[in-house]
Amino acid sequence: MTEQAGWQDRAGVITLPSGVGVGVRGRRLTDQASPADFTLVLADGPVPDWPYRRVRWPDFRVPADTADALDALREAYRRARAGQRVEAACRGGVGRTGTALAALAILDGLSPREAVAWVRAGYHPRAIETVWQRRWLRRVH
Repeated sequence: MTEQAGWQDRAGVITLPSGVGVGVRGRRLTDQASPADFTLVLADGPVPDWPYRRVRWPDFRVPADTADALDALREAYRRARAGQRVEAACRGGVGRTGTALAALAILDGLSPREAVAWVRAGYHPRAIETVWQRRWLRRVH
């Protein structure tokens, strides 16, 4: 993982492939974490005290509403490009969070296959847990 300026807690922080922004962070919703500028909340449950957007995304599945999820991911990417501290968070911090981080990497220019490898190398080796999540990444553009 790459250290990024601006994050008090650097756990889970990675820089998008192009070097855009101050980095993105993946985490579990229940982890105590330093504030982000924007969080994609990918599970039911707690929400942060800072700006966020919830995406309906069942565990081990893909988003319930692809159009809404893609819009939320594009918003997160725009914010990261503007230098904001952006994060994705779910219950376990691996499947949905990893898939969202891979989607941000696709928006940043990687192919879906490259994005999966990038997230697994830089964030978590088991990120993007299901074949359905890997297939869903083909919809990101």
